[in-house]
Amino acid sequence: MNLNWPSWQTLRSIALTVALGAAGGLVFTAMGLPAAWMSGAMVAVAAAALGRLPVALPDPLRDALFVVLGLSMGAGVTPEVVERVSDWPWTMAALLLVVALVTGATFIFLRYAVRWDPEAAYFGAIPGALSFVMALAAERQVDLARIAASQSTRLLILVVVLPLFITSTASNPPHGLERDVLPTLLQMVILFALCIGASFVAVRVGVPGGWMTGAFFMSSALNASGVIPVALPEFVLIPCYIGLGCFIGSRFSSTSLTVFLRIIKASMGAVAVGLCVSTVIALVVSTVLGLPFGQLLLAYAPGGLEVMTLLAFMMDLDPAFVAAHQLVRYIGMVLLLPFATRLFLGSR
Repeated sequence: MNLNWPSWQTLRSIALTVALGAAGGLVFTAMGLPAAWMSGAMVAVAAAALGRLPVALPDPLRDALFVVLGLSMGAGVTPEVVERVSDWPWTMAALLLVVALVTGATFIFLRYAVRWDPEAAYFGAIPGALSFVMALAAERQVDLARIAASQSTRLLILVVVLPLFITSTASNPPHGLERDVLPTLLQMVILFALCIGASFVAVRVGVPGGWMTGAFFMSSALNASGVIPVALPEFVLIPCYIGLGCFIGSRFSSTSLTVFLRIIKASMGAVAVGLCVSTVIALVVSTVLGLPFGQLLLAYAPGGLEVMTLLAFMMDLDPAFVAAHQLVRYIGMVLLLPFATRLFLGSR
């Protein structure tokens, strides 16, 4: 049997990419920035790519990364969060409106004001779920540089600027989050085996983003049912965050600095459109239902479950409320995006 081993040039490119990503993540971590490992790796590798350094991650490594990320995301689907979803029907309904209006308004802006092509405008307009959006876009061989810039700019604002603003204006000191119960070694082996198997099945039957989607739903089912606690240790998660940042940053290899600056300018406008829609709906719902505006803004913001929940703790808001809404938004997008993408953009 002939094995196609990667060339030394490919191995050097991978080593350079990972080294730059780790260094960037380390610098951002030392600066105390949120989501530092991923955002630092993304910035460092993107800068190297724009400088025409040979940075790249091969597809098999990317797919393995998506499996682990999908598995880790199931940690947010806890029995407590699932039980409390039915407590907030009106705010959940407004959440659906937020996702639809933010996506539609941002798509119109990118498609007609900035003149992006339909596929790039569609993926660039989707609020949040960066890893899943990138997985879907990678399968369709879309211009990932534009999508990465649009999604990453949104992520940068929400993960860096918004948390710093909210925590600086909070009157109460931050609280700490309790550590998740880690699975045993045997449970970890079973968890990985089941999630890898689910990813293979999802890819085999043609589910878009199957490597991440299959692992996510398997880990979510195991965690929500209490069969196996889903929580990965930091020494597993940190390399995955670095890898995701490297994957996003390496997508800029075919982009010139001039084009990149134009993309960032367009993306800033798209973020402004999306945040305006989210803020208006959060204000309306807050006025009608008498709920704290900050709590609703965190629940509706297209950011990560962990970061938004942490902010809720810091501001003495209801973290279960924020976590449940962020979770429903993500699960809804994972469920509907593959079919909506196929309906809106057609088959690959």
